Amino acid sequence: MSLIVQKFGGTSVGTVARIEAVAEKVAAFRAQGHDIVVAVSAMSGETNRLIALANEIEEQPTPRELDVLVSTGEQVTIALLSMALNKRGCPARSYTGSQVRILTDSAHNKARIKEIDEANIRTDLKAGRVVVVAGFQGADEHGNITTLGRGGSDTTAVALAAALKADECQIYTDVDGVYTTDPRVVSCARRLDHITFEEMLEMASLGSKVLQIRSVEFAGKYNVPLRVLHSFQDGPGTLISLEEDTKMEAPAVSGIAFTRDEAKLTILGVPDHPGVAYQVLGPVSEANIEVDVIVQNVGADNTNDITFTVSRGDLARTEAILRNTAEKLGAREVVTDGKIAKVSIVGVGMRSHAGIASIMFKALADDNINIQLITTSEIKISVVIDEKFLELAVRSLHTAFGLDAETP
Repeated sequence: MSLIVQKFGGTSVGTVARIEAVAEKVAAFRAQGHDIVVAVSAMSGETNRLIALANEIEEQPTPRELDVLVSTGEQVTIALLSMALNKRGCPARSYTGSQVRILTDSAHNKARIKEIDEANIRTDLKAGRVVVVAGFQGADEHGNITTLGRGGSDTTAVALAAALKADECQIYTDVDGVYTTDPRVVSCARRLDHITFEEMLEMASLGSKVLQIRSVEFAGKYNVPLRVLHSFQDGPGTLISLEEDTKMEAPAVSGIAFTRDEAKLTILGVPDHPGVAYQVLGPVSEANIEVDVIVQNVGADNTNDITFTVSRGDLARTEAILRNTAEKLGAREVVTDGKIAKVSIVGVGMRSHAGIASIMFKALADDNINIQLITTSEIKISVVIDEKFLELAVRSLHTAFGLDAETP
């Protein structure tokens, strides 16, 4: 018998019929003898509906009251799922985040979990009940309802699994696992049986939306095995854990991640003196704009060219800041490009395999794809390219690193 935490997202519980289907799945696991804790999201679209109601009252709703409002979505789901389980002869009890005592800080709309009092959950499990917990929410030390930010139900599930020392945390979603890349771009992409926390964290930060980044960080910190499964299809899914794949022929590269949401800015002819990088990037950071890839070149005329990327939605604001900086520093020119994309290869096997970068660069060169910027870490190499070549680049790299699924 295992202790399993299961999480079902908004699409999985989007209708009463789907909640009934989830109840069937949960009851089947309980019938096998497992102890089950379920974390659920609000029904699909409900959180957006509640936020829209708030915006009809106030353009910028009071954060505390917004948390009180949006947390009601999950309360509906936990009650309905518990009813569906009880109807099936599977005893269940629902809990809001504050009833479990998921203690958070007081940062409304983006709270962080401090600790979980699992005593009530353990009592119910010992009594043979399934425990159904509202995801996305908790309470601060003053008893105020807090929420964890969008996608926070994944974090709730992982935090519960860590507190309970569960054998596995299963995340049910609308895909049957983590793939080597987006199957909509590469039709022969393969589902991965296993991936490490490190690899999943890189994939998530680079555009793979299967799991919320924060939940993967949490799982890695507390070594909670995660499994991504399809809500309505049977299958083994993808296991995400600390251990690497130690098979002799384990691939150096596990997946190809990409993001279209990139823009590039270059400030040319900046005087070369200590602190100039801060003078250029400091004002951008102070505007709460996240900078990604950064490249600095020193020219023969003792000036710097600094190039960096930001989210495409931040391009206009960043350009205005950069032009103001250029005027102050006496820089020669500011150049922008809002039609770029970033493609990355990810794999812990890259640590022990030589020549990975050359394979990547040759594959892109063979398709006449120009690399504009390069950034690396221990387990990833990212390149910035013209957006129009993105899908070609992903397909070429997927084939070059032997990730294509074998045809029957």
